[in-house]
Amino acid sequence: MSSNEPRWTQTWLGGLRSAGVDLGYPGQRLGLPEEGGGSIAGWGRRIGALVIDWMICTWAIVQLLLGMSPAQSPWAPAVVFALQYLLLVAFMGQTFGHRLMGVRVAAMDGGDPRLLPVLVRTVLLILAVPALIWDRDHRGLHDRASNTMVVRMQ
Repeated sequence: MSSNEPRWTQTWLGGLRSAGVDLGYPGQRLGLPEEGGGSIAGWGRRIGALVIDWMICTWAIVQLLLGMSPAQSPWAPAVVFALQYLLLVAFMGQTFGHRLMGVRVAAMDGGDPRLLPVLVRTVLLILAVPALIWDRDHRGLHDRASNTMVVRMQ
């Protein structure tokens, strides 16, 4: 091993960046721009969209339209969230929260995702854990399994 290469403990314990390995920006390996439209969406936008969508499902749909309290039916918000997410992303490429935060779900070729990948993505998103494990391109396991990514619109 040359003196320029990091020791394996440096990459394992401190991560590749601390060992001096340049990973580039999120989306670079995918051929996406660093900033602007088509670039990988940041965590703030993604979490903001999720919170907006969850509030719409919990408050507006479940409580106002269906007249149920989440305490009475704890699964109702999750079911409504999954249905609205599946339908809106499959047919429009984005939910209301995505639209307000300026992001959309895209297939790896940049186009709109198809129905089956969106179904897989939705199920894994509802499980939460796959969405909390991500790679250096900010793609969670739900994105990787469905071959999708969340990109900025502008």
